[in-house]
Amino acid sequence: MADYLPPLNSLRAFEAAARHMSFAKAADELSVTPAALSFQIKSLEQHLGAPVFRRLNRAVELTELGRMLQPGVYDAFETLSASWRAARRRSSNGSALTVTAGPAFTAKWLAPRLFKFALANPDIELRFSASLQMMDFDRDEVDIAIRFGKTTDDNLFSESILEDWATPLMTPELAERFSTPADLAAAPLIHDDNIRILTPSADWPSWFSMAGLDWQGDRGTRFSHADHAIDAAIQGAGVVLGRGSIAEEALREGQLVAPFDLTLSVGGRYRIVCPAGTQDRPSVKRFRDWVADEMGSLRELTAARKPIPVEVWANAKGGV
Repeated sequence: MADYLPPLNSLRAFEAAARHMSFAKAADELSVTPAALSFQIKSLEQHLGAPVFRRLNRAVELTELGRMLQPGVYDAFETLSASWRAARRRSSNGSALTVTAGPAFTAKWLAPRLFKFALANPDIELRFSASLQMMDFDRDEVDIAIRFGKTTDDNLFSESILEDWATPLMTPELAERFSTPADLAAAPLIHDDNIRILTPSADWPSWFSMAGLDWQGDRGTRFSHADHAIDAAIQGAGVVLGRGSIAEEALREGQLVAPFDLTLSVGGRYRIVCPAGTQDRPSVKRFRDWVADEMGSLRELTAARKPIPVEVWANAKGGV
């Protein structure tokens, strides 16, 4: 009998009160009255046979036993909440799918195509989160992620879908003015600083070096988001060393052109990532297959560009 746990409500009340160090704030979080919360705390103390809080004037503090109890109770509720979210999400039988990807990729590649997935899969309720944050699948209730970079995805299912590349992109009007690589030394340049997350960085100095040109300096307009850099180039603000995945639609529609063959692999790859064991869930599998099909045209464009591998251009530039 001594090993029986106290009622869950009393443990929940204790956890909230210990986290806030306030009965009033804990009661507000749990949508109960302060009197009801105090009753649950007293119930817990009766089960324990000792107080877990000291009631002070307008404040409370944990007793030694309370401090001993608090970490385990907190961890237990975190584990319980994560398990509940995971079970609830996987019990949807394919009716809902939560996807996350980076803002630039979402804006320029994914969002314009999502209507195709929705039309082909009317039984799936698609929920989307565009974020650079590395989301936790259980905590954030995410089913599948499209991630970019060089990192590995330990303990997750991960499949590579594309290695990205960069080349000078500009409007057709600017292409007439700057018709050779050497001409770009005098062109208004646009920098995509987002690519600096990769080492080495496929930047303008790297591209000029591979073109056999000695370009010194760091002039030009800088953007922290790749889609903003592409938008500026579309408006004719300058020439951007743009990534194929972000610029594909603008290239296909003729808003931008890529007049030079010289193309650098950026070293980062897009991957579809999800919790191991969920990759063949019907909704996840259908989304994976759809992305793979939609990537077909971009893979063809990548093959036609023949990007120079990172190892080649980085060594030619002088090493990493």
